[in-house]
Amino acid sequence: MFRPMTAVSSINLSDEDRLDTLQRLDQFRHWHSLDEKRYCLVCGEIITGRQIQVIMSTHGNRSLRLICPTKHCDAMPIEWVWPTDDLLIKIAMVEIERNWLCLIRRVGRAMQSYRRKTTSSTISRPRFKPPLG
Repeated sequence: MFRPMTAVSSINLSDEDRLDTLQRLDQFRHWHSLDEKRYCLVCGEIITGRQIQVIMSTHGNRSLRLICPTKHCDAMPIEWVWPTDDLLIKIAMVEIERNWLCLIRRVGRAMQSYRRKTTSSTISRPRFKPPLG
């Protein structure tokens, strides 16, 4: 998702102010404590309310925003979900499937490489000619 570059600054808040800010700015899921967890659909990390970055735009109205704390991820609250058991199981299954497909690809490449080596070595090797007569 493209988000235009704007000048922002991270804000340090007390626990009470941070929880209040999370409750006010996250319109999609209610926060009861800073220790609650969310799963970021963008970066795949589980984050807590303590980790979430509160940033302020330094241009114009100086509005506050919440973003994912993961490096290079600027996901917003709409992109965070509760990490339910069902969700975590699905995530684990997708990861297992991805690893399995990577393994299959590696085996396929290794087999192709092996075939090329054995085929090229039999072709380039001089054949024994029996002596005439």
